[in-house]
Amino acid sequence: MRNGLDDIILATHLFRPARLAMRLMPWNWGHRSTAPRGERVRRALEELGPIFVKFGQIVSTRRDLLPDDIAVELAKLQDSVPPFPGDEARAIVERAYRKPVTEVFATFDETPLASASIAQVHAAQLHDGRQVIVKVVRPGIEKQIRRDIDLLYTIADLAARYWPDGRRLRPVEVVADYEKTIFNELDMMREAANAAQLKRNFTASPLLYVPEVHWPYTRPDVLVMERIAGIPISNIEGLRAAGIDFQKLAESGVQIFFHQVFVDNFFHADMHPGNIFVSKQGQYIAVDFGIMGTLMPEDQRYLAENFLAFFNRDYRRVAELHVESGWVPSGTRIDEFESAIRSVCDPIFERPLKDISFGLLLVRLFQTARQFNMEVQPQLVLLEKTLLNIEGLGRQLYPDLDLWKTAKPFFERWMDEQIGMRAVLKSLRDNAPRLAQALPHLPLLLHDVLNKAQHGKLEIQWRAPELEKLRDEIRTANRRTYIAIIGGACIIGAALIKGLDGYAPSMVGNAPMLTWLLAGLGAWLVISHWPTKED
Repeated sequence: MRNGLDDIILATHLFRPARLAMRLMPWNWGHRSTAPRGERVRRALEELGPIFVKFGQIVSTRRDLLPDDIAVELAKLQDSVPPFPGDEARAIVERAYRKPVTEVFATFDETPLASASIAQVHAAQLHDGRQVIVKVVRPGIEKQIRRDIDLLYTIADLAARYWPDGRRLRPVEVVADYEKTIFNELDMMREAANAAQLKRNFTASPLLYVPEVHWPYTRPDVLVMERIAGIPISNIEGLRAAGIDFQKLAESGVQIFFHQVFVDNFFHADMHPGNIFVSKQGQYIAVDFGIMGTLMPEDQRYLAENFLAFFNRDYRRVAELHVESGWVPSGTRIDEFESAIRSVCDPIFERPLKDISFGLLLVRLFQTARQFNMEVQPQLVLLEKTLLNIEGLGRQLYPDLDLWKTAKPFFERWMDEQIGMRAVLKSLRDNAPRLAQALPHLPLLLHDVLNKAQHGKLEIQWRAPELEKLRDEIRTANRRTYIAIIGGACIIGAALIKGLDGYAPSMVGNAPMLTWLLAGLGAWLVISHWPTKED
C-alpha cells in the first residue's frame, strides 16, 4: 500500500467489485504515490529485502515475460540497490582487521561503486599500488534473511500439506536448498574460494576471465579482489562502440555455461547482467561468486543425455531417461509421455532464439509433467534459474543465435568422453593405482565369500531408499493423526466441562477459563496437525 501496489491487486477480476470500498479505507485518504508502475514495483522489492531483490534480478532478464516499463526498472536491481552508509562500511572493515582502514589500504573510497542485496563494493588501493575492490556484507542482513526464510518455510509447509501438487513440487525441499545457497552467499571466505576455483578451471581458456582474490585481506564479512575494467554486458551501445562481435559473444556465452556445467561441474549460478562484463578484446569477465552450483554425477549424465536426445528429437529416449532417473513414476507409459513431450518441443526447433520463449516452453513442460506426476528436483533449481538468465542475455546480445547448433557438438563430444571408448580408457587410467592395490586381495575375498555360501553363513542386507521414505512418511502421518486426536479430545473435554459448569458448578472450579484454554489448545492441535489427503 505504501508503494501504491494495491492498484495492481484491485485491477484483477476477483477484486474489481471491492474497488470503491477499498478507495474509502483510511489508508487511501492521504497522498498516494504517483510514481510509474515499474518504479513502485522496484521500490517494494527493495523494501522487502534481499530474497525479493534476487527475485527481481532473475525476472528482470526476461523481457519476453514482463512489460517493458517493469523490466527496465527491475534491471536497476542488478547493481543499484540503495547503499548503506560508507562510514558503516568503513567500521565493518576496521572491525574485521582490528586496525584502522588506513593501515590496511592506501586509499579507501567510502562511496560505493555498486550496491547489491547482500553486500556492496568499494574501491580501494593497496599500499603496493594495486587497485582492488572491497566487498562488504550488509550489516544486519543475516537476521533479515532468517526472517524471510522462516516465512518461506511456513508457506512451503502449508503448500506441501494442503496443496494438491504439494508433494510433486516438493516446496519444503526447494526452500531448504535455497536456504543453504543464500546463507553460503553471506560468507566472503566461501565466495573467495569459489572465485579461486573458477579461475583455476578457466586458466587455459580465453573465454572467461576471473579476477584474482587477495587472500591475506579476505575475512568472513570482507572480500578483497582485483579491480577489473570492462563494459557491462547490458550496455549494448558500449559493446557496439567497442567493435564487439555479438554473434561470437553470444556463442561464447553458451560454451562457457555448458563447459562449467558438464566439464567442470561447477557453474556460476547468479549470471544476471550486473555480474558480467566484457573486455575490449571480447572476453567475458565474471564477478560475484557467492552462488555457485554443482550437480551429482547421475544428474549430470541424465541432463546431458536429455539435452542430446532433445537436439536429436529422440523424444522416446527423453521419456525413458525421465523414468530411469526416477523423475517420473516407474509405471509411466513411455509412449504417452513421448507423445506429450513431442507436442511441446517439436514446434520450437530450427527457430532463432528471438522466436523462442524458454519461459513459455518451461511452463508447457511443467503442465505436461503435472499430467505424469513428475516431481520437482530441488538440486536442479539453480541450473534452471541460470538457464533463464542465459536466455535473457542471449536475447539482448544476438537474437538470431542458433542455440541448438552451438550446443549440440559440445554434448556429442561430452557423451563420447563419458560413455564411449575414451571413457573406458580414462576410467582405467584413473583407477589403475587402486586396482593394483586391491588385486592381491581379490583371491582371499572370493574364497571367503564362497566359503560362507557353502556353510550357509552368507547374509545379504538389502535396504531400499523407497522403503525408508515410506516408513518416514507413515511415521509422520501417524504422529499428525495422534496429535489431531488429542486436539479433538481437548475440544470434547472443553464441551464436557462447559456442560458440567451449568449442571454442577462446584465440581469444575474456574470453568470458563479452563473451557477456553482446552478449546483453544484443541482447535490449534486439530488445525495444525490435521492429516492431509496423502496421509
